[in-house]
Amino acid sequence: MSATAFRYHRIPTDAEPLREQVRAFLTDALKTRSPLKRAESWMGADPAFSRELGRRGWLGMALPKRYGGSEAGPFARYVVIEELLAAGAPVSAHWIADRQSGPLLLRYGTEAQRERYLPAICRGESYFCIGMSEPNSGSDLASIRTRAERKGDGWVLNGHKLWTTNAHYSHYMIALVRTGEKSSARHEGMSQFIINLKAPGVTTRPIRDLAGGEHFNEVFFDDVQLGADALVGTEGHGWDQVTAELAFERSGPERFLSSIALLHTLIDAIGRRPDALQAREIGRLTARLFTLRQMSLSVTAELAAGQNPAWAASCVKDLGTTFEQEIPEVAQLLLDTLPGTGGGSDHAQVLAYLMQMAPSFSLRGGTREILRGIIARGLGLR
Repeated sequence: MSATAFRYHRIPTDAEPLREQVRAFLTDALKTRSPLKRAESWMGADPAFSRELGRRGWLGMALPKRYGGSEAGPFARYVVIEELLAAGAPVSAHWIADRQSGPLLLRYGTEAQRERYLPAICRGESYFCIGMSEPNSGSDLASIRTRAERKGDGWVLNGHKLWTTNAHYSHYMIALVRTGEKSSARHEGMSQFIINLKAPGVTTRPIRDLAGGEHFNEVFFDDVQLGADALVGTEGHGWDQVTAELAFERSGPERFLSSIALLHTLIDAIGRRPDALQAREIGRLTARLFTLRQMSLSVTAELAAGQNPAWAASCVKDLGTTFEQEIPEVAQLLLDTLPGTGGGSDHAQVLAYLMQMAPSFSLRGGTREILRGIIARGLGLR
């Protein structure tokens, strides 16, 4: 166990002043955005908004200046992300590129890959998705079957990825695939590749969810030709790279702020005179929210120190998604408001949307069973 895991961490004083700048921008930029649209937040795409964030230097913030970043550090980025999500900003277009793909390429990519991909990520012009889950694999990434085989100086890719967020409007995918034979060591023989989603042989099919959205996709690879420069990092080390990448995915404020729009409408609907039950339950939600935030900041501190806090990040994701899923339940306990899918009050519409979406929160980014296995290993229990 890391010695710094879950210690108290305050956002550094040099990062905090950025908060007011972001809030002022969002107050103006989102003034006509409805509560229902704000509920989409990191599932809502707006390329023009993403480009504006890039223009202001709020994408790729922790990346070096020579690649278009601002070298602002992870806590400054945390402030921006927290404000964007709390306000319900549409961040989905650039989300995965900024959160995962950029840091992954900085850490494991070649210099040519960094120079090619990172500046466009920082400008909010290049969007990435991640190719991990597959049919009959789910969160058990060690069972993936998509394979890249050497052909000359490059590779030929065949297989099928599933539940791929944002693949339908992303430019690239960083995929975990097999490059070696299966052995008793289940986590060996895998590598990561950058795949141009417009390349011949790539087919993307959106999957419509219960709320009517098409955020998830299945992606097919049929004899896709990849150059030698598509390999990320070291051949056969894909598993270690992916676990480091998942620490970025599982520990941020998006893992406890997905339902924050409903908490906002709930408080507005209750008003300034809550009864005893309403006051108690909103107080409990608020206390859990601040605890999760502090856990998330602790993981950010480990990432800033160059650590790989996979188990601690899994704690944040497990507890955070449980919190997010309970907010719709608490909302129904505290107010006699029916969810409204075809109209109604702001609160009724946001309640309906998040009741439909909340079940997915404990699936994306790793199921509870997978996360708790990682936590158990981190605690030395298995």
